[in-house]
Amino acid sequence: MPSSKPKIVLEHLVKIYGDHPQRALKLFRQGGNRDDILEATGHVLGVADVSLTIHEGELFVIMGLSGSGKSTLVRCINRLIQPTSGQILIDGEDVVRFSAERLRELRRTKISMVFQRFGLFPHKTVLENVEYGLKMRGIAAAERRQKAAETLAAVGLEAWGDYLPDNLSGGMQQRVGLARALATDAPIMLMDEAFSALDPLIRRGMQDELMRLQATLKKTIIFISHDIQESLKLGDRVAIMKDGYLVQVGTPEEIITQPADDYIRAFTQDVNRAQVLKTGSIARRTRPFVIGTGPTVAALRQMQDFHREHMYVIDGDGKPIGLLIRDELAAAASRGEVDVSQVMLTDFPTVPAASSLEEIFHIAQADIPLAVVDADGRFRGVIRPFDILAGISTQASPPDPTPPLAPSGDQPVLA
Repeated sequence: MPSSKPKIVLEHLVKIYGDHPQRALKLFRQGGNRDDILEATGHVLGVADVSLTIHEGELFVIMGLSGSGKSTLVRCINRLIQPTSGQILIDGEDVVRFSAERLRELRRTKISMVFQRFGLFPHKTVLENVEYGLKMRGIAAAERRQKAAETLAAVGLEAWGDYLPDNLSGGMQQRVGLARALATDAPIMLMDEAFSALDPLIRRGMQDELMRLQATLKKTIIFISHDIQESLKLGDRVAIMKDGYLVQVGTPEEIITQPADDYIRAFTQDVNRAQVLKTGSIARRTRPFVIGTGPTVAALRQMQDFHREHMYVIDGDGKPIGLLIRDELAAAASRGEVDVSQVMLTDFPTVPAASSLEEIFHIAQADIPLAVVDADGRFRGVIRPFDILAGISTQASPPDPTPPLAPSGDQPVLA
C-alpha cells in the first residue's frame, strides 16, 4: 500500500503554449476555455489549473485521450516542459523555482523517465544502455556494471546484457528502458505511454511486470496512458483528463462505481468490472461469533435474532476459524451440546479483500457465503454470489455493504 506521505504536490498548475502566454493566462483566469483562448490569442491551453497530490510509493495513472494534456502534465513535473503558472512540489521543494544546476541534479538523482519510444542507444550493448544513467552520475565502472546487471536480472534479461538492442524484440527493448530507469534508484519514475507501442500480449506482460516490480520496489510512479483498462489495472489511483482539465481522480473502483459525469461513464462502460472491483469493496459486514464468549445456545440466539442461516466464528485475533449453519446448530443445542467448536465447520471458503471479483468466481457457492479477510487474515465480512453479480452489472453500482450492527454484550463486531 502507498504511504499517506505526499511526494509530489501540484498546485494550480497551468501550461499555455505560445509566444506570449501571459495574455492567454489572463484570459484563462477570467474564465476562458481552450477554444476561447485559441481563438483570441492563437495560444493552446495544455494544462488547466491542475491541483493534485501523489503519495510516496503510489502508482498513480494519468489517463486521457490524445490532446487531453496528460503528457504535458507529466513533463512539467521534471520540467522538460516549463509550466506557465503554478507550483510543483517534490518533497516540499518547488521545482518551478529550481536553478538549471539544481534541475540537472533532480533529474540525475530523484526522477527517472521511461518513454513510449524506447530511446536506446543502438551502438551500445543492453548492459551499457542500462548503466548509462549511472555513468552520467559518475558512478565507478565496476559498481555501475554490477548494478546494471542486477537490474537486468530483475526484469528477466540477465542473459541479454552483451547483445545490441536490435537483437531484442520490442517488448524486450521496453524492458531495457524500464531497467535503465530502475537502475538509477531514483525514488520517482515517470512513464509516458511506456507500453503503448507494444503488441497487446506483450503489453499485458509488461503491465504485470511493472506491478510485480512495484510490489517490491515501492517507487512513486506516474504512469501516462490513453487506455482505460490499462489505467484501472495499474493504478492505485487514476486521474482522467480532458482538454487540459482534471475531470476525476479516484481509485479504480471509485472511477467505475462513482463516475463524475457522462464523459467518465462513457469511458468505463465497456470495462470488465470483474477485473477492477475488489471483494473488500462489496463485502457485507456481518456480526461474527467470537469463540469462547458463549455456548451453542448463545450462538443460535444470535443467528435467530438477525435471521441468519450462516454465521462465521472468529478467534480472539478476529480471524475466521469456523462456519456455523443454523439448522445444525439448533440440532446440537437441542441435544444439549454446548461447545461451538464441536459444531462449526472448519473447512470453509475465504477470499482476500484485495482479490478481484474475477478471481473468486470459481469458489463462489450459492449456499455458503465467502468469508472476506484483510491482509492480516482478519474477518471483514461476507460475499454471496448475488453480491458478485450485482457488482459486475453495468446497470447498477455494487451493493452498499451492510452497515455494522451495534455491539451488544460480549459479541463485538470487528471491522
